Amino acid sequence: MKALLALSRLVDAFTERVGRLTYWLILVAVVISTGNAIIRYAFNISSNAWLELQWYLFSAVFLFCAGYALLHNQHVRIDVISSHFGRRTRAWIDILGTLFFLLPMAITIMWLSWPVFVDAYTHNEVSTNAGGLVVWPARLMVPVGFLLLVLQGLSEMIKRIAFLLGMIPDPSEKDAGPSAEEELAAEIRRLRGEAT
Repeated sequence: MKALLALSRLVDAFTERVGRLTYWLILVAVVISTGNAIIRYAFNISSNAWLELQWYLFSAVFLFCAGYALLHNQHVRIDVISSHFGRRTRAWIDILGTLFFLLPMAITIMWLSWPVFVDAYTHNEVSTNAGGLVVWPARLMVPVGFLLLVLQGLSEMIKRIAFLLGMIPDPSEKDAGPSAEEELAAEIRRLRGEAT
């Protein structure tokens, strides 16, 4: 189990790095979107390539940060019922949910999207829009994004099992502190000199 926990730590570190690098693409997408809008309205010039690049970037953020959201327990979940259970029961819910729902879904999408990417790559598929981009990078993002999600799902399952075996503290409690939004709001209040 110690080897699996070491593997889990490696996956977590990799997911953290990918997530932190990927969320900078949001800024790039905003800059491209703003520049594209200014050029379109000021000079009446438009480019389908710049529009498609925006959705490529959005897709990359969505797909590559899914594992990052899972790592930080920020994914969408329904806690109405599970919040009333104890930590061990919630760990079992996470393990079973990962095993029977997350992993089969992610592996299936990864498996089915790979031939779509290969076909787009071998045929050098280009967007049907005039002046559009090549399609294969967008097609490649789907299997890669779901592979990252599978890896992080396995890491989370390893941590939940280790918790149930008494080897580590509850992994779902590590991010129980204030959210990034709450920290930002507190920092803004501190800079304004307001009482917290």
